Amino acid sequence: MVDIDIRFEAGSWDERSYNELANGAIKAALKAAPYPLNEGEVSLVFADDAFVQVLNRDYRGKDKPTNVLSFPQLEPEEIKALEAQDYAPLGDIILAYETLEREAVEQDKPIKEHCTHLIIHGLLHLLGYDHIEDEEAEEMEALEIKILSGLNIKNPYESGNFMA
Repeated sequence: MVDIDIRFEAGSWDERSYNELANGAIKAALKAAPYPLNEGEVSLVFADDAFVQVLNRDYRGKDKPTNVLSFPQLEPEEIKALEAQDYAPLGDIILAYETLEREAVEQDKPIKEHCTHLIIHGLLHLLGYDHIEDEEAEEMEALEIKILSGLNIKNPYESGNFMA
């Protein structure tokens, strides 16, 4: 079983509903993962812009908030080499409430759907996916769309204004 550690550090999150949302999103993404993940851990932090801005500055050299940060504990090659019985400490996902809320309004999306998408997006980064190269981006987006569809959430890229 993959343990999901959820913490609420800051922001205007409704802890009960976002806890349920996060568990569902992470479980759906792990189920769709092409690697055998039976044992492991992922950490999700619900925070605010100020919290995320510090991390973004310290670890990425960008002194501004962003919607989601992911800090993988394993390299993509290590994840691909996992056996079903291996323990996989996947890493951390951190969400910024104000940025997420603003983007949802700008993109005319329900905030919980946008949040679900960003959790899945962040988890896929922990699983070794990236969107730097076009081919990698297409593969990652296709998997996000598939997972979201299973959660009855429409394609977030249709409007063409998703910001990751």
